[in-house]
Amino acid sequence: MALPRWALPEHFEDVLPFDALRVEGLRRALLDEFRLHGYQLVVPPMVEHLDSLVSGTGQDMADSTFKLADQLSGRTLGLRADITPQVTRIDAHLLNRRGVARLCYCGSVVHTLPRALTASREPIQIGAELYGHAGIEADEEILRLLARGLDIAGLSGLRIDLGHVGIFRALSRMAELDDAAEELLFDILQSKDVPALREFAADLPETVRAPLLALPSLYGGADVLVKAYEQLSAVPDVRIALDELLHLAKRLHDLPISFDLADLRGYHYHTGLVFAAYCGNSAAAVALGGRYNESGQAFGRARPATGFSLDLRDLVSASSATAPVASAILAPVAGDAGLADAVAALRADGEVIVIELPGHEGTWREAGCDRRLVLRDDAWRVEPLLGD
Repeated sequence: MALPRWALPEHFEDVLPFDALRVEGLRRALLDEFRLHGYQLVVPPMVEHLDSLVSGTGQDMADSTFKLADQLSGRTLGLRADITPQVTRIDAHLLNRRGVARLCYCGSVVHTLPRALTASREPIQIGAELYGHAGIEADEEILRLLARGLDIAGLSGLRIDLGHVGIFRALSRMAELDDAAEELLFDILQSKDVPALREFAADLPETVRAPLLALPSLYGGADVLVKAYEQLSAVPDVRIALDELLHLAKRLHDLPISFDLADLRGYHYHTGLVFAAYCGNSAAAVALGGRYNESGQAFGRARPATGFSLDLRDLVSASSATAPVASAILAPVAGDAGLADAVAALRADGEVIVIELPGHEGTWREAGCDRRLVLRDDAWRVEPLLGD
């Protein structure tokens, strides 16, 4: 049976007026907040050459990207599945600044498959990236900006989990794992499959086995870092990562942060600190981010980089903030010379004015009208809309 013409592909959906109002309001509020912190807006194209879109992001992003042939050049193009590589290209190749660059963005991305059963294949991605500073100060700034953005979104029960891919990489090097074994260990830790981890680590030296088995339990508040120092700090590169996390724990004590040393999301892309934000009891992250110092190398200029991204659709769904009530004033399609001035003055004050086109009596409340502009005593006045 053929699908009706109005049917959309699976995991694509329209955003209808009420939700669109909330999405657009949040987009403006977040971009305005980013601007106040010095982040400049960039607008990359939806389509680029495929090798540019997936450079430095690993196979995961390549698998998520829709591909098509360019009828002008014959090259393979991709519909972007993530805006961050595009912003990295802009920083490395177009802006070419010597110092720090703070950039932000917002736009739709498209995924070949949904990231979760209820996820959209067309997230509206918004984010901020800081390039050119390798110090922990940049990570602190990004985390504070993320927390501010989530506060603006009106999320409740917020927590931000911090991890560090340097811990996993140091232990993997110490165990001398080949690529296949490292990938298997990555999958085990991501799923926190403790029995599988025990089996995997059974034949490893005790100096590696014990730290690996400890990782899944190292989750919680700042006290987790004390335990981590006791169990992992004998590995020098692990100690460096823990020092960074401890610094952030001290500096960001006023934020709802916690730690998860087995969280490796973005492992193929990130190079240091990683973080994910959650709200309420949801198991799905509403924001992801971290440090990715090596990705600019694909565009000829590796720069220190850190940032985060969010999906506006997810934010609106998770937000406890209410959308403004639709309220509009119905105005006659024609009137005396003062009508146009009255309409202009009301719109200047932020009121929504809907012109009463003829032949649609009784339908104006559908358009959000709850008041009417009427001529009384030679003056245009706003009155409640009755009987329409």
